[in-house]
Amino acid sequence: MDFFINAFNLILYQPLFNALVLLYEYLPGHDFGVAVIVLTVIIRIVLYPLMVKSIKSQKILSELQPKIQEIQNKYKNNKERQTKEMMELYQKEKINPFGGCLPLLLQLPILIALYRVFWQGLQPEAMSLLYSFIPNPGTIDSTFLGLINLAAPSLLLAFLAGITQFFQSKMLMPKTKRIKEGGQMAQFSNMMQKQMLYFFPIFTVFILWKLPAAIGLYWIITSLFSILQQYLIYSPNIQSKNA
Repeated sequence: MDFFINAFNLILYQPLFNALVLLYEYLPGHDFGVAVIVLTVIIRIVLYPLMVKSIKSQKILSELQPKIQEIQNKYKNNKERQTKEMMELYQKEKINPFGGCLPLLLQLPILIALYRVFWQGLQPEAMSLLYSFIPNPGTIDSTFLGLINLAAPSLLLAFLAGITQFFQSKMLMPKTKRIKEGGQMAQFSNMMQKQMLYFFPIFTVFILWKLPAAIGLYWIITSLFSILQQYLIYSPNIQSKNA
């Protein structure tokens, strides 16, 4: 266990902590919130190739929803044949149905590391983890624009994170055709998708309103970055359809 903890600190926690302190020290104004935003953008740029692959995978799955619903409806009484037909469809389209999950799983350790950075990294004793070439700022002012203390919970940022999460999920929600007869499985799938559309933003607010506001700020910028990525990926397809 100690090995994994040390590896986590060495690979994620300490580099993120040092990067945040470096940004705080050298960005104009020494605003902790601005440093968090810039660090978030850097993380998203590093993860950009993986996230593009994930969004494209989700996009293809969205476009396949009518065919998936058709298979679910046609073989609703034969689960084995239904699974076989679904796997053949995925193979034909050369898509992994779980391909969109990997980047999300990769982000979880980063989120945990950032939680530790924002929760513990602002303490004076944490400065002992700075690399030799990183200047020690002494005391870090954790306020954002002189208004929000990012070391303490913020209901405002939690709600904003939930709102951006909603719009991010909304963009990825598949546009499916309603099946009126014999489409119980498809209707159940549609109902679950709509429930998840609202569940995740509510869950986001519930989680973030007790955590340091810096996590909420990170979440907001991450969602906005994802929305921009999704727009850039989806818009060429929209433009081609309108042409």
